[in-house]
Amino acid sequence: MPNFCAAPNCTRKSTQSDLAFFRFPRDPERCRLWVENCRRADLEEKTPDQLNKHYRLCAKHFEPAMICKTSPYRTVLRDTAIPTIFDLTSHLSNPHSRHRKRIKVLTDEEVQKIKERRLEASMEQLLAKKECEIQDDSETTDDIPQLTPEQKDLREFLRSLFEVMVLIGKQNFPCRYNAKEDEIRAKEAKQLLSASNFQALLENRINAGDKFLRRRFEAAAVNEEYCPAIQQKQLLEVCERCVREEILQQVRECRFFSIVSGELVEFPEGKHLPIFLRFVDQDNTFREEFIEFLSFEGEEVSVAERLESQITKEWGLSLECCRGQAHAGSGILATKMKVIAAKLKEKYPTAVITPSSTCSLNVHLANGMSLTGVQVVMAVLKKTNAFFKGSPLLQTELDNAISILYQGSMEKENDLKELSRSTWTELHNVFEMAVDLMEPLLLCMDSIHDNEELKWSDQIISDAYAISEALADFEFVVTLVVLKNALSFTRAFGKNLQGETLDVFFAANSLTAVMHSLHEVMDNLEVYHEFWFEEAVNLATAMEVPVKVPRLFLRKQQAVETMEIQAESFFKDYLTLPVVEYVTQEVQDIFSENHLKALKCLSLVPQVMGQMKFNTSEETHADIYRSDLPHPDTLPAELHCWRIKWKHRSKEVSLPCTIHETLQHSDVKFFPNVNAFLKILATLPLQKLDGSLGETAHKRLQAYLIDTTVNQRCKSLAVLNINYHIKTDLEEMVQCYIKSYPEESEND
Repeated sequence: MPNFCAAPNCTRKSTQSDLAFFRFPRDPERCRLWVENCRRADLEEKTPDQLNKHYRLCAKHFEPAMICKTSPYRTVLRDTAIPTIFDLTSHLSNPHSRHRKRIKVLTDEEVQKIKERRLEASMEQLLAKKECEIQDDSETTDDIPQLTPEQKDLREFLRSLFEVMVLIGKQNFPCRYNAKEDEIRAKEAKQLLSASNFQALLENRINAGDKFLRRRFEAAAVNEEYCPAIQQKQLLEVCERCVREEILQQVRECRFFSIVSGELVEFPEGKHLPIFLRFVDQDNTFREEFIEFLSFEGEEVSVAERLESQITKEWGLSLECCRGQAHAGSGILATKMKVIAAKLKEKYPTAVITPSSTCSLNVHLANGMSLTGVQVVMAVLKKTNAFFKGSPLLQTELDNAISILYQGSMEKENDLKELSRSTWTELHNVFEMAVDLMEPLLLCMDSIHDNEELKWSDQIISDAYAISEALADFEFVVTLVVLKNALSFTRAFGKNLQGETLDVFFAANSLTAVMHSLHEVMDNLEVYHEFWFEEAVNLATAMEVPVKVPRLFLRKQQAVETMEIQAESFFKDYLTLPVVEYVTQEVQDIFSENHLKALKCLSLVPQVMGQMKFNTSEETHADIYRSDLPHPDTLPAELHCWRIKWKHRSKEVSLPCTIHETLQHSDVKFFPNVNAFLKILATLPLQKLDGSLGETAHKRLQAYLIDTTVNQRCKSLAVLNINYHIKTDLEEMVQCYIKSYPEESEND
């Protein structure tokens, strides 16, 4: 969305000008002076926060001495800057013009005060200009004091180093060769053991004509490393810091955000938790950007404190502005993340806990169960899916097994073949599909393991044998069947949550029915379990899997009692009951009162309003975000106008069906409360990332992990690689390095 200049008789906007646009200051006194100099009476009624958020002045209204260009990409004002250059008369020459920015008529006394204030401002600007000329710690190349030739060479030298380091990060080159993994290359060229990719790229730049690098290194010893490992680490840290700061600056500008975490990542220094921030930027684009890897050492409380400290102290964000949190993980990690999320929510109630839009609800619920049998099922399903993705020949083998077992049902056969080619372990109906695939999977694995035609490698045979052993266990079969049936009550609900905005709205209103079904299962568990267990026995019989109690449990029981336990009663007490209890409680916890209120506010989306015949009542759910709105007192009137606007639209205008489409509509800026509401709702991790590149960071993280072995992983390089789309300012990196390592810079 373009920024328009608030000055009278100024028609500039950001999309048609290279000028910088500056927000009104939050400081009440400075903001008052800005408004007085603008001579716009309508601005006097607004608070500094409202002016800061919605109004801008372009650079043409400030003296040049008041403007600092911190880099080729960033321009800022001095802390004492006051706008003094205004055209207050040009509209008089055209009396028929429609002048929307009404200029306030001043008395002689007010005019005299403004003149005195402008005189004081001129003196301040003159002093600031003189100070700028002698200041030796200016932040920009334009304001840099007179540098010696040596200092200029140093800056250009550092600039070249940073350019190479950014290239290494974006291309995911390891900084050094790994001798253990590259013994053949090392034998052919021993010098590569002491060389680094970084040095090789520097040499390439020198050969390409970089005179600053050549001047630095042409006098160096032949066996001297161009850039020591310590300095490489320093350069990497500065690169990482600058890239992260570029993202964080955008988060600060939009104010509200959510926290999203992923599965633990292994680095040479230990396990780390990837942290993403979700927000809506100034262009109304949905973003979910990777920020950092957080050390996961210690107990849950210490990790929660470390995360809070990282966000508030290191990143400069306020958790009071956090509106949601979603944490991935399975087994023990999922249990720990629940504690961490609860600690944050206890301290910051508006940071509601939600599933992530990148994970289906049923998979999220199953991953969170600490039952060993459930975790075995999830791990085997994931391993099975990856197994068939390894080769088209393996997929063909599975297709043959499906054809053999479903030859009487062509439609079912084709559906299973098509779904098995997708990442089916992430689907909403994953457990239904897994039950249908059990027999073909076991037949396929046995065939591969037999390897009668000698066409499979030892590794494939070994993997097939391990998977077949897991599938041919009754505990696996019954666990899968119980998950399928227990989560059938949340399947449609979860699918709607990841559907269109209209589906999400109606899903939020259908939670009562879902909870009623789950409570009914709990009240009649004996009956439901009997049917589920019978289904598991029939499937096991078809697969020729014996029905029995787990061996580990029997060995434990032998030490305490000799009474024989029946399989049906065992699985009811140790599987069905805990699964149903967990699903019921977890759904209730995830969809808390505040979370449901937020989702019901999706009725602000015009298509939802139209479906509801424009009889929506957002006011009843607005309390959760009322303090976040720019004009909360006018909310009822604004919501009424918002409904009327879309109800009486022309026939050519279609109703926007998503938050993203609504925010792109030009008229939404005239509804500041609605605009704020929609942006906050879009930050919730549950919301679909439509119309944006929100999921890109997650995909790049997975690509980095696949392409990089654990012993070659580097956290700083990973940040650069995943965020290679983020704009990098080499001049800012140079300045940051000189400030951070002044001694190193002097030695260079």
